[in-house]
Amino acid sequence: MRSIWNGAISFGLVSIPIKLVNATESHAISFRQIHTEDNGRIRYRKVCELEDREVSQAEIGKAYEDADGSIVPITDDDLAHLPIPTARTIDIVAFVPGDRIDPLQMGAAYYLAASGAPAAKPYTLLREALKRSNRVAIAKYALRGRERLGMLRVVGDAIAMHGLLWPDEVRAPEGVAPDTAVTIRDKELDLADALMDTLGEVDLEDLHDEYREALEEVIAAKASGEAPPEAPEPAAGGKVLDLMAALESSVRAARESRAAPDEEAEVRQLRRGRAVPKETGAKKSTKAAAKKTTAARKSTSKATEGAKKTAAAKSTAKKATAKKTASRKRSA
Repeated sequence: MRSIWNGAISFGLVSIPIKLVNATESHAISFRQIHTEDNGRIRYRKVCELEDREVSQAEIGKAYEDADGSIVPITDDDLAHLPIPTARTIDIVAFVPGDRIDPLQMGAAYYLAASGAPAAKPYTLLREALKRSNRVAIAKYALRGRERLGMLRVVGDAIAMHGLLWPDEVRAPEGVAPDTAVTIRDKELDLADALMDTLGEVDLEDLHDEYREALEEVIAAKASGEAPPEAPEPAAGGKVLDLMAALESSVRAARESRAAPDEEAEVRQLRRGRAVPKETGAKKSTKAAAKKTTAARKSTSKATEGAKKTAAAKSTAKKATAKKTASRKRSA
């Protein structure tokens, strides 16, 4: 991977030479602008408004336009000698728990590669220190003409840096949430919970850009002179007025889509916040037969025990009568 920035990580008195490389890449399909009458390319030309002529890239520089319209030229040399310590340094200013960082602040991601053999030891030291502390490093650095905020964390055996927005660049969510009073019933929450359980988890590696794949098919078809594939008919939808009915239908559809071919996916009354599927007819009949067999066994067992008890009682009574009769004869 080609580095886009060379510098060092400042970790107290430790300096770690590093190279900054992009950690992500875009697979989006890009388009060209054309003249629809003859497919000619539309190009933008850079023209100096004072001389009214096209200029090359080598003739183009930077400048700041003041409020009164005056132009203040800024050269690359001016930017290279900015009076800040982060011009060529990722300056670590603090270590904080990772959950302290609001995901809204996260921007571009980079890998920090150790630059040369001398950087291996301090690079590994910082990586292992971050691992053991379960914290991330907050740093300041300068890139593309401005000072930025960053977060360093461990990814595998590498150190990654996420560009962060400054806290005052994140807008407060004012006026976003509904301003009308809404009451959510427990049954609605139960159904929403059941729907989440039914949909389950997903391996992010299994997700892909279906829009890009469909676009590639259209481009391939048109390039070969074929008609592009037709879009499927959209599902007929209506305005949902009953939230409970919508949730129940969603749970039922999710269960049916995930059920095995020989299983019947149905939804019964929720019990303790979970949807309980109905048993199939085969299972019901098997359980009913088992219950009947168990009941018959219990009945037979009880009858046997009752007969044994009756016989024992009769035997005891006969013995007692015999004893009394013998006693009377002796007395006489």
